[in-house]
Order: sequence, then structure tokens, then C-alpha cells
Amino acid sequence: VVAHFHYVMVGGTVVAFIGGLFHWWPKMFGRMYNETMGKISALLVFIGFNTTFLTQFFLGHQGMPRRYYAYLPEYETMHQVSTIGAWILAAGLFTVLFTLLSALKNGERAPANPWGGVTLEWHTASPPIEHNFHTTPRVTGSPYDFPEIDKSAAH
Repeated sequence: VVAHFHYVMVGGTVVAFIGGLFHWWPKMFGRMYNETMGKISALLVFIGFNTTFLTQFFLGHQGMPRRYYAYLPEYETMHQVSTIGAWILAAGLFTVLFTLLSALKNGERAPANPWGGVTLEWHTASPPIEHNFHTTPRVTGSPYDFPEIDKSAAH
């Protein structure tokens, strides 16, 4: 049960939040982060997360009850592996924080559309100015009309 809960809450919520931060950071603050550091932090979070919580699936499968302060010696090794994973996860989360905060001071100015997005929010400055558009934009198609977008970009 412990592993299931943490896989949903950390894997489904925290990791998605961090991904959203990295995606929207240039638009929110007008600064790019170090992409290599972003990849390193993602790798650390991924490895730490799975090392921490995947071992808890195995512990539960082996019969380890949840909410126990003291546990039988046969569970000690897996708990140690889980603890090592937690330290790796903490290092990854620290790296995320360091990468994003250092971008505020040292990051290059972000272009208006760093990811090549085709929706309206990517057609404004980064960070957006007050009243994003001087006039109301006219939308003539879906943002996912990729064949049409490719044709218009070619001309």
C-alpha cells in the first residue's frame, strides 16, 4: 500500500509539477535554464524515485506490513536500498531547485517561443507583457493542424 500511494503522489503529482516548471519556466521568468542540468536533475529524480519506492513494492510483496517503526531483520537490506534511493531523490530535487533558481540570475534571455509551440501563449514575449496582444488574435484553425501549420511555415 505504501508504494502504491507514493507512486501516485510523488510520481504522478510531484514529477508532473516539476515537468511543468521546466516547461513553463522560460515563459514565466524570461530566462532559460541550463538544459544539461535539467536532464541531470530529471535523471536523478527518476533513479531516486524508483529506487526509493520500487523497493517498497518488493517489501510489501515479501510481507512487510506498513506503519511499522521496527521491522524484522530480513527486510533491512531493502529498507537500506530504499533509503539510498531517498538520498538520490533528495539530490535530484535539490538539483531541480538549483537549476531553476540559478537560471533567474545566470540564464540566457528566453526567446518568445523556446519550444516551437503553435498555441497562442507561445506567440507572446517571455515573460508575457501586460495585455499579451495589442489586438485580439484571429484564430483560424486548431493548434494541432500540423500538416496545415507545416504548409504555412514553408511559405
